[in-house]
Amino acid sequence: MTYKPNNYLITGGAGFIGANFIEYILNKHPKASITNLDKLTYAAQIENLAHLEQSDSYLFIQGDICDQQHVETILREKNIDTIVHFAAESHVDRSIENPNAFIQSNIFGTYSLLEATKKVWLNEQKRSSAECRFHHISTDEVYGALSLEDPPFTEKTPYQPRSPYSASKASSDYLVHAYHNTYGLPMSISNCSNNYGPFQHAEKLIPKIIFNCLNQQPIPIYNDGSNIRDWLYVTDHCEAIDFIIHGNTVGQKYNIGGDEEYSNLALTHLICEKLSHVTHTDVKKYLDLITFVPDRLGHDFRYAIDFTKMKDELQWRPKVALEEGLHKTIQWYLDKAG
Repeated sequence: MTYKPNNYLITGGAGFIGANFIEYILNKHPKASITNLDKLTYAAQIENLAHLEQSDSYLFIQGDICDQQHVETILREKNIDTIVHFAAESHVDRSIENPNAFIQSNIFGTYSLLEATKKVWLNEQKRSSAECRFHHISTDEVYGALSLEDPPFTEKTPYQPRSPYSASKASSDYLVHAYHNTYGLPMSISNCSNNYGPFQHAEKLIPKIIFNCLNQQPIPIYNDGSNIRDWLYVTDHCEAIDFIIHGNTVGQKYNIGGDEEYSNLALTHLICEKLSHVTHTDVKKYLDLITFVPDRLGHDFRYAIDFTKMKDELQWRPKVALEEGLHKTIQWYLDKAG
């Protein structure tokens, strides 16, 4: 490992992956200082980090990444040397209904952050690539869709985004690369597969299945449930990001995957079975809730990630198998529900 962050700015740290990453960093690197900048939109759950409010290593600031002047002030006052950019609108269905929010947050918000770092780090403070890092969190959805026969996405797979969400993320990826190539901004990018685990918003598939089972509500599954996703436990993702940031990775992008491909229907069955075991409930009571609904527009059939570059260059691989991760996730939501 060659780069040592000291003062992090985490954007979107009240969201699902951002909150887990903050917990991970403060446990793994107790000397680090974290500033969490979050707008607190509907998906944010700042109460998940309430136990950190008295910590000298953590500060929450409510604010919008689109406010460039505010970001510049934080960079100066908190002597930020490392940005980990999670803040994004990420729900595909919402992007189909209202693309504008995704364009503003994912494209203009990223542009605002890049302009702030260029001005403060490069123009004012004259920091070198050894003194600052901008890490951008992206998604496998920028690559488009796969058939059953296609090999998994690699870092060299051409971008073919198919929804307003994935198009906005692809645009932000290109912007980050451009600021590196044009201005020399030290950056890295990671494109990850579907995350799951504690803190995830209830609109996402896995928590929705769990909550609907517990509340005896229909479990909506698009089309026939044959769409396939690769699943990655959130703490594995956090570790992978940590490896990238500390590595000799300026200008590089890395795919992060879980090596756990499941169809939506198979995943739903697995969750119902595990929940049945934990709650001592007849699994049929949960399976009968499965309800097939009309497919969403532009629904990508399959995503799969080849993370060979992560394994070979950074010696990272996922540690948490899907069944173990689902058990932890189910237990977390059961504890939360009381």
